[in-house]
Amino acid sequence: MIKTALITGATSGIGNATAYKFAKHGINLILCGRRLERLHTIKKALDRFTNVHILNFDVRNKAEVFKAIASLQGDFAQIDILINNAGNAHGLDPIQSGNIDDWDAMMDINVKGLLYVSKAIIPQMTERKSGHIINIGSVAGKEVYPKGNVYCGSKHAVLAITEGMRIDLNPFGIKVSAINPGLVETEFSKVRFKGDKMADATYKGYKPLQADDIADIIYFTISRPAHVNIADLLVLPTAQANSVTLKKEL
Repeated sequence: MIKTALITGATSGIGNATAYKFAKHGINLILCGRRLERLHTIKKALDRFTNVHILNFDVRNKAEVFKAIASLQGDFAQIDILINNAGNAHGLDPIQSGNIDDWDAMMDINVKGLLYVSKAIIPQMTERKSGHIINIGSVAGKEVYPKGNVYCGSKHAVLAITEGMRIDLNPFGIKVSAINPGLVETEFSKVRFKGDKMADATYKGYKPLQADDIADIIYFTISRPAHVNIADLLVLPTAQANSVTLKKEL
């Protein structure tokens, strides 16, 4: 049976890599993102592998989320796999000088956006008594680092929500997983540091994880037998021991 996966934040990074990985294994795709032109480009590239549908919305907008997901029809109406990947980090400031707009963006996307999308999809999974939800967390959801305050708080919330989901959805046979990457080389840092120069410096002197590394792990997670659920996985580059310990070559 061919499954259908919905991926948020599919226009770049881990979401984009996961879309390519799933497509090559014949999984039907619903790709979600804010950048419509990129969604069309990705759809065109993946149409030769599988069936692809795109949804253009911002996970922060509750009305947009529910309207877009309610519009799904035909082969795309049943969502078997949900990848809650959309997320962001803004700023790297101590709490006393943090930017409130940055705080709002992180909480709205990383926490509330994940909840909106999940709320729109979970009822069909509970009705069928099947499905798999993967929430993309972070090492920042495991431990707090200096100047990480609100971002770490948002990712701690993701982990807590994931654990709560797993308990609440257990009677329905729905799998719920958390994949928590360490340092991954994507556009993520360019957004956080507001430019290429500081972002590039973040990845110098060691080999960071790549988006494809996480996509491989996500596919492994969703392809386990029915009785196996990878509940919580932390993955770091070899050079990274925890949030603050990183071996760099001079």
